[in-house]
Amino acid sequence: MTPHNLLRASVGVALLTIVLKTLAWWVSGSVGLLSDALESFVNLAGAMFALAMVTIARRPADEDHPYGHHKAEYFSSGFEGILIVGASIAILWAAVLRLMHPQPLEQLGWGMGLSLLSTACNGLLAWGMLRAAQVHRSLALEGDARHLMTDVWTSIGVVGGLLAAGATGWLWLDPLVAIAVALNILREGGALIWRASQGLMDEAMEPSLLARVFTVLGEHNHASAGVVYFDSLTSRRAGARNYVDLHMHVPAHWTLGHAAEQRTAVEQALMQAVPGLRATIELLPEGQATVFETAEAAAPGGAGT
Repeated sequence: MTPHNLLRASVGVALLTIVLKTLAWWVSGSVGLLSDALESFVNLAGAMFALAMVTIARRPADEDHPYGHHKAEYFSSGFEGILIVGASIAILWAAVLRLMHPQPLEQLGWGMGLSLLSTACNGLLAWGMLRAAQVHRSLALEGDARHLMTDVWTSIGVVGGLLAAGATGWLWLDPLVAIAVALNILREGGALIWRASQGLMDEAMEPSLLARVFTVLGEHNHASAGVVYFDSLTSRRAGARNYVDLHMHVPAHWTLGHAAEQRTAVEQALMQAVPGLRATIELLPEGQATVFETAEAAAPGGAGT
């Protein structure tokens, strides 16, 4: 399935789990199940926002956005992280209040059964979305999948707490588990916000992918007996896209046509090594720098000072 279709399914599953978990809380009175139900509302909002951002990210490049709309996925991931952090704070508040004022639990069997049913739905969907996120290199899909996985672990923890509270009669176990769950999803939300911020600030490509780029460049340098060499390489990520910019130095006596042929060969090798890569290679005679580099070196505090 495509990321678009999976996120549509995520919206549908979120609506289903809201109904199931709200019923589970209503019949049992468990603050743990209440925290679980609150997170499902967050799941719904996150899935809808992710669907909107993936739709935008799929738009082709245009005059106003010549590099495309791939970064829209980072907004989705950051929004999901903010929602998760907000849900964790709400859960902590409810759990602390219940810890101060314990209340008896009722009809735990029905409550746990409904919660586990919704957990199974979320678990299957999250597993499929994580696999698809790796295939499509979609940060929005990965963010929504990891959000669902926090919901799965939340539900498992809540049910464990209810079982312990029911077996021992210690009512404080229910809110205590809710607090532990809230702290866990707070950590997950913070991680999503961090990743989104790094993407919006043009974080470099993953080290493993950069290593492939350097391997290709090294092979071409070796094949030319050192005549062709590369420098000034920079990289960045934008959603599923990776970009590299670099200089390719060639002998001054080469014709422009021959140099362009060699550059094309390097570009093809790079794109084969890193699928989805967009490489921009500037041709320069050996030993020559660009006007920008020369100006930077001559400026106060530059390389030339």
